[in-house]
Amino acid sequence: MKEVKIANRRNIKLSYMYDGSRYFGFQRQPKQITVQGEIEKILKLVCNEEINMISAGRTDRGVHAKHQVSNFYTSSNISTDKFKYLLNRALPQDIYVFDVEDVEESFNSRHDAKYREYEYIISFERNPFEAKYVKYFQEKIDVEKLKEIFSSFIGIKDFKNFRLNDCVSRVSIREIMAINVEKIEENKIKITVRGSSFLKSQIRIMVGTALEVYKGKLPRNYIELLLNDFSKEYRKILAEPEGLYLSKIVY
Repeated sequence: MKEVKIANRRNIKLSYMYDGSRYFGFQRQPKQITVQGEIEKILKLVCNEEINMISAGRTDRGVHAKHQVSNFYTSSNISTDKFKYLLNRALPQDIYVFDVEDVEESFNSRHDAKYREYEYIISFERNPFEAKYVKYFQEKIDVEKLKEIFSSFIGIKDFKNFRLNDCVSRVSIREIMAINVEKIEENKIKITVRGSSFLKSQIRIMVGTALEVYKGKLPRNYIELLLNDFSKEYRKILAEPEGLYLSKIVY
């Protein structure tokens, strides 16, 4: 169905970051505090109209974003600089809008993204001040060994067994373009996953499963099994949300 153009309607693109610790995920939910809900609440006041954001990703409860992108349509004539000022003045301190721009009416932050990157941070040092931002692991990880385990995910594969049962996506085939595991501090490593798009909780299940294989609690071929056997329901192993960050959206 062809979209009907509305005179004087603008398409505004927002780029922002957030600490997801106190939110019940990104997506708007009735009677719950969410990132989308907080931003749309302020936009409604600023624009004096109902606003429905289209967003590049939907993070789980407790997951953070270093780079999230949304767009919305409005008839408001407020400048982009003023939008940025008003949003950051009114939004909670754990959400920060770092760029606002007018874009073509056809731009869609979800469908136009070429790829997305997520980061997962693991610390081998227990620190209560980092508890909401990293996953604690009891022993140091062999980076090359974990990277080899993650290599099974790379390519165009069916991730049906790597999503939650309430995932609404009709197609479970996704492309993982690259995965890197690297040491970033003496007691921390970072897992970076680049993909075209992701299913609900897919990254957390990938990380949780890979770590269980690393620890020897699951056989080495377990990931390949889940990527190829859809004859039964497998247990979903979710890594904690605190170490996960939506880190990059590329158009």
